[in-house]
Amino acid sequence: MDAPKTELWLLPGFMCDADLWRDQLTGLADIADCRVADFSSGNSISELAADVLSRAAPRVAVAGFSLGGYVAQDIVRQAPDRVERLALLDTSIRADTPERAAMKKAFAASAHLRGEFVGISDKVLETFVDHSRLDDLDLVDRIKAMTKRLGADVYLRQNGMVREDGEAVVKSLRCPVLVLCGENDVLTQMPEQKELAGMIEGARLVAIPGSGHMTPMEKPAEVTRALREWLAA
Repeated sequence: MDAPKTELWLLPGFMCDADLWRDQLTGLADIADCRVADFSSGNSISELAADVLSRAAPRVAVAGFSLGGYVAQDIVRQAPDRVERLALLDTSIRADTPERAAMKKAFAASAHLRGEFVGISDKVLETFVDHSRLDDLDLVDRIKAMTKRLGADVYLRQNGMVREDGEAVVKSLRCPVLVLCGENDVLTQMPEQKELAGMIEGARLVAIPGSGHMTPMEKPAEVTRALREWLAA
């Protein structure tokens, strides 16, 4: 009899839904029971984390991308014994800086909230993907469609969520940990990722060449491969 598959929770980022993980859902289906969290409701990161825990098995693997990385840290904060392995993709452990707070304010202004919500602006998109991919209409249209599907209310709630410092959480980890980031990510840059990985005993750091922030969509094969290796660790 085959061993039961690991239950893997894939946590999306800011204004992302299950389409973020489209390729990973297919590429990991043979080795993991994949579930994508729905972050379209909830008013805080701790609420999102508690909702995942209410739906998850007693022991799970958790992979959090961007905002989902903060939720993953809070899952560990709330229930450390339930996380058997953790992957942090293009995320941070730091509380919002004044500069980040200003960027979030600009994001909210870009939403065109007085008219029809059209998703993220082209200017914001430039911070999401590698500049070499800005003319990739399939990628760009998928990202814009995600943000438009989720809508203005989700945009404002997620944008306003307070990010707590997670250094103590990650330093307490004793499970297999993957830290992954696009080499050209301007939102969560490589020096920060190297510092993060250095805080965690045994953590593996994977840099994805030619990718910006949206690694699961920009470089799906590379991200899937790294997650497979992490699941097998």
